[in-house]
Amino acid sequence: MHGEFPKQLLAKARGSKRRTLAIGAVLLVVIGALYYVFGGPTTQQRRASRFGAEGPVPVVVAAVSRADVPVYLDAVGTIKALNTVTVSPQVDGKLLSVNYKEGQDVKKGDVLARIDPVTYKAQLDQAVAKKAQDEAQLSNSKLDLERYEKLAATNAINKQQADTQRALVAQNTAIVQADQAAIENAQAMLSYTTITAPLDGRTGIRQVDEGNIVRAASGQAIVVIAQLKPISVTFNLPQQDLPQVNQAFGKGALVVDALRSDNDAVIDHGLLKVVDNQVDQTTGTVKLKAEFPNADLQLWPGQFVNIRLLIDTLKQVVVIPTGAVQRGPNGTFVYVVKDDDTVAMRPIVVQKQDETQTVVKSGLDSNERVVTTGFVRLTDGSKVSIGSADAAPAQGARPRTGQTSDGKGERRQRGGNSSRPNSQQ
Repeated sequence: MHGEFPKQLLAKARGSKRRTLAIGAVLLVVIGALYYVFGGPTTQQRRASRFGAEGPVPVVVAAVSRADVPVYLDAVGTIKALNTVTVSPQVDGKLLSVNYKEGQDVKKGDVLARIDPVTYKAQLDQAVAKKAQDEAQLSNSKLDLERYEKLAATNAINKQQADTQRALVAQNTAIVQADQAAIENAQAMLSYTTITAPLDGRTGIRQVDEGNIVRAASGQAIVVIAQLKPISVTFNLPQQDLPQVNQAFGKGALVVDALRSDNDAVIDHGLLKVVDNQVDQTTGTVKLKAEFPNADLQLWPGQFVNIRLLIDTLKQVVVIPTGAVQRGPNGTFVYVVKDDDTVAMRPIVVQKQDETQTVVKSGLDSNERVVTTGFVRLTDGSKVSIGSADAAPAQGARPRTGQTSDGKGERRQRGGNSSRPNSQQ
């Protein structure tokens, strides 16, 4: 009993000490929080301590300019030969010669191959001889008809004999006409033994070698000729773009550009020729066809190219570099540099945007400057030091990707769909 009492007192003393320590820790936390809020450095001071001493913020600016900005619809197109002809034999026979080289440019009427003509020449000679025989009979029957008509006029013979002779003349006349048709048919068959190019174009790989027996019924090709100058491109656009395209197409020819895969250069310029008369219900797209001169043969059948279709040009609109556009909870804005080298946050309405430039519908004027680089320490009213200024956006540079007024960009779509700039707000 006497030994337990001191132990109880010691335990109570330890508990009291722990409570004292806990209360002290809480008080220290509260005091630290109050000092951080009311006695510590401000947000500006903390940012300055993080990024360096306070002072003018180094920035790069660009002048706001006005320019004509083209409006394009983008798509991926497939190159197709303007005309493609599979040259096949129209008669049977031995292929005597092949008169073209693979990959050769040929003109309409050039001889491509020859088939043994002996059989068909004999058939033509036979048809000519048959016609000569029948013409002789026709000539004799006409002379007899003249005699019978004279005798029938004097009632020397029965008129029935004259009528019979007249029918015989008509019959022989029809036989001669049939002989002429046979001659023309034989001439056509003989002409088919010389195979000529039906159009200007380029030959492909040879399908059959000379010395082989070719047959018309087999459908075997001698060569395939593709017309490459000019050449056509087919591409698809979403059905939502159809009203814009039809409206612009109704005003005149629309220019179509074929671009390299990285879109860094224009391969060729062409014109829109056809807008298909129906929308593909499975994809919701409409097919279009353009024609290119292809003078340098940079476009080849089966090739995929990026296509841009010019449908409009925005005249003298306000243009800034895309890097100047910032986005916040309240929408898009820019930092405008004032004459005293301070910046002001300015909300803007974006009409069109691509990777390099932005068309501003409202919020800026062409005599102002905007910050393009150095946003980390910028706040409304910050003092800035201006570095090397960027040049004004290039005149006529084209948007490639659309941007709506709320700052949401559109995606580039492949395989028939398009990546396109927005229509005017």
